[in-house]
Amino acid sequence: MGLTEADKSRVKAIWVNVSAHPEELGGEALVRMFAVHPSTKTYFPHFDLHPGSENIRAHGKKVVNALTEAVNHLDDVAGALSRLSDLHAQKLRVDPVNFRLLSQCILVTIAAHCQGALTPEVHVSLDKFLTKVGKCLVSRYR
Repeated sequence: MGLTEADKSRVKAIWVNVSAHPEELGGEALVRMFAVHPSTKTYFPHFDLHPGSENIRAHGKKVVNALTEAVNHLDDVAGALSRLSDLHAQKLRVDPVNFRLLSQCILVTIAAHCQGALTPEVHVSLDKFLTKVGKCLVSRYR
């Protein structure tokens, strides 16, 4: 399921809204993930997991900034995320299912903040993009 030129345009257009608020939106997506999927907390034993904590905001910003890098390199998402793929597979050993769980929470967060902009077509494009990101991140798990 590759990204079409229309998908790329839609992702870039809505991502302007997301990348403008990386701590807020990234942090909210993480808080949602921890609330809906408590098992994901196991990777963050040293974090203050309360909504709005400095740990949540800082890591949320890292997540959004990494996704922004992928948006900026839609023709080479794997290359843009190569270092993160290695980190998550080899050092952090994050269960690959967690990328999909976080993707769902990112979509819900975007829907809550960009209501009018998240048309069904944009939703599909974002889902395709986040799926591609997840596949790139787990590519080094072999």
